[in-house]
Amino acid sequence: MATQQLAFTKMHGAGNDFVVLDATRAPLALSPQQLRHLGDRRFGVGADQILAVEASSTPGVDFRYRIFNGATGAEVEHCGNGARCFMRYVHERGLTQARRVKVATVNRVLELVLEDDGRVTVDMGRPMFAHAEVPFDALGLQAQPEGGFERWPLEGAEPWRWAVLSMGNPHAVTRVDDVDSAPVATLGPLVERHPRFPAGVNVGFLQVLSGAEVRLRVHERDAGETLACGTGACAAVVAGVRLGWLSGDVEVHTRGGRLRIRWGGGADDAVRMTGPAETVYQGEIAL
Repeated sequence: MATQQLAFTKMHGAGNDFVVLDATRAPLALSPQQLRHLGDRRFGVGADQILAVEASSTPGVDFRYRIFNGATGAEVEHCGNGARCFMRYVHERGLTQARRVKVATVNRVLELVLEDDGRVTVDMGRPMFAHAEVPFDALGLQAQPEGGFERWPLEGAEPWRWAVLSMGNPHAVTRVDDVDSAPVATLGPLVERHPRFPAGVNVGFLQVLSGAEVRLRVHERDAGETLACGTGACAAVVAGVRLGWLSGDVEVHTRGGRLRIRWGGGADDAVRMTGPAETVYQGEIAL
């Protein structure tokens, strides 16, 4: 079998790391096995996610943005930190001169803005709360109302209570006194694979420092704990706003860096995330 040399760029957004591929000239033709090889930290490049930049055939949309889990090779719905890297990539590679672009993911269109300081702001779209959209099976559970939202128990995960929502991918968020001592390694996998979440779920552990500042750790679906999770930060702030804990403009401290999340609180209000995106290196790998 002939060896394929694949050009790639390694990037990270607040420590959430990515392999970015330019598929604007030819379709991405990699198998799940090859994608897993790229994501493998011992035998490949190593990444939480593989990002593919594709041309758009939709009027008013600049690019198509596809995301693959680095551990499984499966295509996933959304990655906020990856979206920031996407914007830096298309600008640095000369694929666009625009500082504001629209990109289509598998289930929504995102607007990305390259700020003067090099950070990127992402319009993450509106949060979704209908359980069918998450998806989340609440049949037979008794919610704990709080503020304008509710927190749910989960069998086998007592006494923790969870705010449940979607940012284009599923999230469950709980509040902790201290993220450093939170049981992320044990509770994260249990909730991620809980039968109440038929598609799995990203699991957030939120420590509230003030109404405008939080600390956050996220156990990501099919990836384990990552240094930062953009959609997880958005979900945590949205949950905190609806539960009455947070304002609509919040500094989120992750283990990989800081993100700023803004949400107006309305059902149709989009969540906006601003944060860093950095190129680490470029290279080629034999597949």
